[in-house]
Amino acid sequence: MENSFETTCKTLEQTSELAEKFAKLAAKKGAFTSLYGEIGAGKTAFVKLVADALGVKERVTSPSFVILNEYHSAEIPIYHFDLYRLENEGVKTILDELREYSEGKVLTFVEWAEFSQDEIPFNHIQVNVTYEEDDARKYSFRALGENNIEIINGLKQ
Repeated sequence: MENSFETTCKTLEQTSELAEKFAKLAAKKGAFTSLYGEIGAGKTAFVKLVADALGVKERVTSPSFVILNEYHSAEIPIYHFDLYRLENEGVKTILDELREYSEGKVLTFVEWAEFSQDEIPFNHIQVNVTYEEDDARKYSFRALGENNIEIINGLKQ
């Protein structure tokens, strides 16, 4: 079983289909997802599409200034962190929350996970979003820990 999957989405419709597939798979058991990519690559857009697919009623926004947005109207709770504005000391203040929001049947997204000081839980999915030609986006998924290989394999189908 492979622990990675890569695809390029050339249209918003293709990205939406990918997000719906990810949402359906992640909703079964929950998942902790770390997101990487340049500013404007589409990390928050992907989270919004996943949230829509899971039935979030609230307006999904970037948590850049508030660090964490919570959505409780979906099939499972969704927690959306953004670590971009936190310095090393700031990240230390939310490490307990990062651990807490990785447990149970929840879907947690952490944008700018590279600022986490390697405190991301072992069992998680890394998603790297990169720009391609003609505004396409490449999504690279990688499962870390056995718990998420099922999600990666489901994305391949």
